[in-house]
Amino acid sequence: MECHNSLASNVDNKEQRAKAVLSPNWGSLVQLTIKRTMDVVGSAMLLILLSPLFLILAILVRISSSGPIFYRWRVVGRNDRPFISYKFRSMYKNADEMKAKLAHLNEMSGPVFKITDDPRITPLGKWLRRYSLDELPQLYSVIKGDMSLVGPRPPLLSEYARFTEYQKQKLSVKPGMTCLWQISGRNDIADFDRWLKLDLEYIQRWNPKLDLWILLRTANEVFSGSGK
Repeated sequence: MECHNSLASNVDNKEQRAKAVLSPNWGSLVQLTIKRTMDVVGSAMLLILLSPLFLILAILVRISSSGPIFYRWRVVGRNDRPFISYKFRSMYKNADEMKAKLAHLNEMSGPVFKITDDPRITPLGKWLRRYSLDELPQLYSVIKGDMSLVGPRPPLLSEYARFTEYQKQKLSVKPGMTCLWQISGRNDIADFDRWLKLDLEYIQRWNPKLDLWILLRTANEVFSGSGK
């Protein structure tokens, strides 16, 4: 009986470790309404104001290399729910096939793939990524409710398949276009666990003021051209 209790205790501890510590604000209807209002109003305004830029970028992507204008971004969101979002295509159309051949060059620990001077990225794509312009179509996903302006970045389906139960904690809340990782030296972070720690910190500390602060910092990062 003692052994059985000990085993049950270990199982409970493991389940507890795999459950993210949430800010109490996630349980507040008022706070969540503020967040959703910021998402809808903010993304709608940006889509309207940036519509001429969308048209220009679409034309540039079309004429710069063969392939579709938008990349269908297959990712996993809150509570492990898969969905499709969109980005302006910044890679050559056979990028997914090339990825397997470049796996040995991966500079990121864990389930995420990242290399410097990725040969799959088009010349235009490098510029788009520098200023995070390829991310703009995700504003549509924010309006739909699949994403938020601020939240942990959603993993690709292929990345999620390699997640541990501990790493899945980042999916406890709605994913976002920007997060603490993106304003905390994202290009210098090569350890996925460090990235995860920032996501869990966000989940634990979240409130609308934190979202606003992250958005302001993100704007600074975008205009400085710190993306890759």
